[in-house]
Amino acid sequence: MRRTLSNLVAAVVPVVAASVLLAVPAVASAATPAGTLAEAANRTGRYFGTAVAAHKLSDPVYTGILDREFDVVTPENEMKLDATEPRQGQFSFTAADRVVDRALAGGKRVRGHTLLWHSGQPSWLAALSGPALRQAMLDHVTGVVAHYRGKVYAWDVVNEAFADGTSGARRASNFQRTGDDWIEAAFRAARAADPGAKLCYNDYNIEDWSHAKTQAVYRMVRDFRSRGVPIDCVGVQSHFGSYNPVPADYRTTLRSFAELGVDVQVTELDVEGSGAAQADGYRRVVEACLSVARCTGITVWGIRDPDSWRASGTPLLFDANGDKKPAYHAVRQVLAYGG
Repeated sequence: MRRTLSNLVAAVVPVVAASVLLAVPAVASAATPAGTLAEAANRTGRYFGTAVAAHKLSDPVYTGILDREFDVVTPENEMKLDATEPRQGQFSFTAADRVVDRALAGGKRVRGHTLLWHSGQPSWLAALSGPALRQAMLDHVTGVVAHYRGKVYAWDVVNEAFADGTSGARRASNFQRTGDDWIEAAFRAARAADPGAKLCYNDYNIEDWSHAKTQAVYRMVRDFRSRGVPIDCVGVQSHFGSYNPVPADYRTTLRSFAELGVDVQVTELDVEGSGAAQADGYRRVVEACLSVARCTGITVWGIRDPDSWRASGTPLLFDANGDKKPAYHAVRQVLAYGG
């Protein structure tokens, strides 16, 4: 009888133990992968955002992905100069407000893009020069930033002010012709209009540390920091593809700017291509950001491939149907596990 009872116990205990294990819910831990891009990024102390177009907010697939996956919103075109001040002194915020209000209602933060840019200018502004242009430029910065005071987390105050090529020169824009201090003046005006917002300089082709343009922007930021000009962050746009792959020294660039005492943000990320090659490009960018403590977040420039300004290159994390691509899973893997 004793032997029979022992046999019964031996047979029953594993079954009971297995049933108990199946009944106990898994305990969340740091090793448990987060469910969305934003959740995974938040665990690293970073955000994961996207550019949003106001006219697409009626698309339920678009907004479903937006609401689920991202925690920072950048209005794609709605805050640019021609959109916000189509006539001098007459501001128009309807489209931008739609994006901002929806983001804030959903508990998301907003990056403002962009206050001053050589492109996208209304005709009235392009016709000005000298002191009149300088004053109109500063009035625009003040008017827009003041309207969104306390609502916008960070501003791309000046966008793409440096020329491509080997000279490291400033772009020959109408703003530049008002004087070399125009960027500094814009940052000071933005700080006065909203002391709580982070102020960023944003540009493309500054991802490769060896490029003259990168070095020129670096020297400007270093100068601003040394003289107390209010600059808080550098936006590295990061538009990549087979013709323009992620440079080998990309993380060196992020780290070098961060060492000046500013945050670094990947502001307009997209990688043309598909499959494993595209996934690897995204992976390298995210790994580089995670390796730099002051790389505070990543924004992809659009949600689904057809939403992109480079739609023919299928550069985003979701396809035309809103399905997750291999690049999505690569990004989430790096954010959740570091690689």
